[in-house]
Amino acid sequence: MTPAARIQAAIDILSADSAQPIDRYLKAWFRDHRFAGSKDRRAITERVYAILRRHAHLAHRMGTDEPRALAIASLLAEGENPETVFSGGYGPAPLTQSERAAIAATPASEPSWVAGEYPKWLEAELIRAFGARLPEEMKAFQDRAPVDLRVNTLKAKRDEVLAALRADGFECVPLDDLLDAIRCSPGAALTAHPLYESGAFEIQDASAQKAVGLCEAKPGMRVLDLAAGAGGKSLALAAAMRNQGEIVASDIRGAALFELERRAVRAGITIIRTCILGALPAGPFDLVLLDAPCGGSGTWRRQPELKWRLTPEQLAQRTALQDTLLAQAASVAASRLVYATCSVLPCENQDRIQAFLAANPAFGRVRPDFHASPASGGGDGFYAAVLAHG
Repeated sequence: MTPAARIQAAIDILSADSAQPIDRYLKAWFRDHRFAGSKDRRAITERVYAILRRHAHLAHRMGTDEPRALAIASLLAEGENPETVFSGGYGPAPLTQSERAAIAATPASEPSWVAGEYPKWLEAELIRAFGARLPEEMKAFQDRAPVDLRVNTLKAKRDEVLAALRADGFECVPLDDLLDAIRCSPGAALTAHPLYESGAFEIQDASAQKAVGLCEAKPGMRVLDLAAGAGGKSLALAAAMRNQGEIVASDIRGAALFELERRAVRAGITIIRTCILGALPAGPFDLVLLDAPCGGSGTWRRQPELKWRLTPEQLAQRTALQDTLLAQAASVAASRLVYATCSVLPCENQDRIQAFLAANPAFGRVRPDFHASPASGGGDGFYAAVLAHG
């Protein structure tokens, strides 16, 4: 593909009306466009992610967030002349007069939300979350995320996994504050590694691993992982429980639960059973972990498209769902209830816990709430509240 054709491909991908995560959509797009070689795929992927990470800046530069304008601005940011690419043929159509005028114009000074690369409508909520640290925190969210691993202690030891990965050329270090965690450089492709295929480790962000640690799962417990998804935390809980006890993993997505079952077999875990949300077995459970569906603000480094897709209406729907799931979790929790989100927004975190405790005075906090962010710990943005009954 020519450079111009790659730019047009990026514009087409950004123009697609798809709710899929961008990484999945890219895989599907390349599967349907097999003429794109490995260098083409790499260049297109890098262009798409670069545009999504600097969406606010690029839109501000051109005065619009249309994908074509964002692509023009991305070339300008690289010191390239868009005229050489936007020339018709197999690439984008020639520049219009209005586009040329936008290119020639001197951009106005960037407001805070442009400099911070976040939606303007979320500014007040982000200030609630970070206060004066907001610029620093948002800058960290613009970097690429590392690849964190959780060594499966049922099958391997961290030192052994670390040595094997380093021998295979991966740049990685142990994380001092997590006994089973390894951090690899951004972009490390590990899902084809023999140790991954054998179940020796799982890919799991350090912040999520810390939240699982707050559960204090012990062998022999009966545990409910409510809204389990593909079960990364269920697998971590099972390892902490030494594969002794019972974990019920529930979600509304059957495909995600099927993936969890496959991962459990690979990890050598036998204590997890799955069920569709709405068909839960009777309580009580010694521990209920509710990793609630949320807007995903904590994962903006990995999924930068989420910040531009989220709407106020969707956020309101998520907070209502979080309240519903918290009430359901409380009804089956005998003692410990851990509420977690991959969000940094107070409206999805401490506001939900405050409302829950007001409605459920039998519960109380066990410890201060857990907050994590890329700037504070290098992992994803994350929140957890540990509650106890009675």
